[in-house]
Formats: sequence, structure tokens, C-alpha cells
Amino acid sequence: MAATDPQPDPQRLAEAVRDAMWRDDRASKALGMRVLAIGPGTATLSMTVRDDMLNGHDICHGGLITTLADSTFAFACNAYNEVTVASGFDVNLVTAARLGDVLTATASEVNKAGRTGVYDIDVRNQRGERVAAFRGRSYTLKGRFVVDPASLS
Repeated sequence: MAATDPQPDPQRLAEAVRDAMWRDDRASKALGMRVLAIGPGTATLSMTVRDDMLNGHDICHGGLITTLADSTFAFACNAYNEVTVASGFDVNLVTAARLGDVLTATASEVNKAGRTGVYDIDVRNQRGERVAAFRGRSYTLKGRFVVDPASLS
């Protein structure tokens, strides 16, 4: 966009980015995730724990809970329409998730400055119990867009 072009509404931009990312997100779709909400620097996704997600202890594999949080992180930090990738994350699994549990991950932006950002993702079950606490660090690739800015006019 040229400097004189009006900037798109931030919510509309986040929704356009969500749609573009979801179209090609085979991993999140394969795990049955759903995008419940999106906004500038925020996202909420959910996933129901299926039988094929259980480990040998009959609880949801921690890597799959982490994947839900990571997908939520990706939608939140890309919502500004600049391609943004994870530079690292920490996750704490605090409560087991079991067959049939509906997990909801909510991302919030803690800080975004220059090319880096920090996001907290809270994963809870349908009873409101915290299942995982995830903190992601992002790196923005300047000049690369998720959605062509010209298509947003």
C-alpha cells in the first residue's frame, strides 16, 4: 500500500489473515481444530480430544495440547498481516486432558516491538480448568504479507 492509501480496519485485516491461513493449515484441520475468534494480536481456537490423541496413560498427548496452543499463537501473531513465525516457546502442562474434553486455547499479546513479540496462550478444558500455559516468542519477517494488501481495498 502506498503511504496515502487508507489502512484496512484492523479487525477486518485479522479476519482476512485468518481465512488465508486456515485455507492452507492442514495440521490444525487434521486435528479437528476450529478458529472461534480472531483479532489484532489475539485468537481463540478449540479442539476436542479424540481417541487417536490419547497416549499410553489414556490421556491426551502433551504434544497435541502444545500443537493447539502453537496454532492459536500463529493465528494471533500473524493477525497484523505480516508473516510471523515462532522463534521459541515454553509450555507447562498442568492438568491432564481426557477423551471427549473440549480444549480452548486463547492467545493474548503481551508485547510486540519491532520484529519480535511475546504471546501468552491459556489452554482450558470445558470445565474451565487450566490444562496448559504456553508462552510464545515470535519473529516478524518484514515486507512479507499473509494477504496481498491490494486485495484489502
